[in-house]
Amino acid sequence: MTMTLDAARGGEMVESPFLAQLVAVIRAEDSHGLWDDKTNSEILAEFIVTAEERRSMPIIGDPDPELIWRMTKFYDAIGLLVEKRTGCMASQMQKMHHEGFGRVVLIAGKLVVVSKHLRDVHRFGFETWAKLAEAGEKLVESAVATIDEFPEAARA
Repeated sequence: MTMTLDAARGGEMVESPFLAQLVAVIRAEDSHGLWDDKTNSEILAEFIVTAEERRSMPIIGDPDPELIWRMTKFYDAIGLLVEKRTGCMASQMQKMHHEGFGRVVLIAGKLVVVSKHLRDVHRFGFETWAKLAEAGEKLVESAVATIDEFPEAARA
């Protein structure tokens, strides 16, 4: 099943285990049901940043708390999919400078399964739904491969 947005922003919505997990992570935060009537594409809309929007952003900028929240949910979804696929809980740790650079790691047991240096966090987003799904799934696959390579450390 494919659905398109009314506008071309984000392109065609794709089916993806990562996008489904990301929506679930975000909806889990809605304890009052305010987002119940929102579609998945409305829930994920802020993850889409078009090339034009990115060009209009300053080169240097401080990320706002909502953007940091979205980025955290992105890596939370990765951690949960890793756990579903391997049985190993993968939790994240972030160290972010207020100017928008830093690092995020996902750790399973004693094993670092994702290590990502971040820059220009104020520009965090993806041009299309497909690129958002691809970025998340690529990190999940890499983390699962790392756990498969070092299972004792991941389960420690």
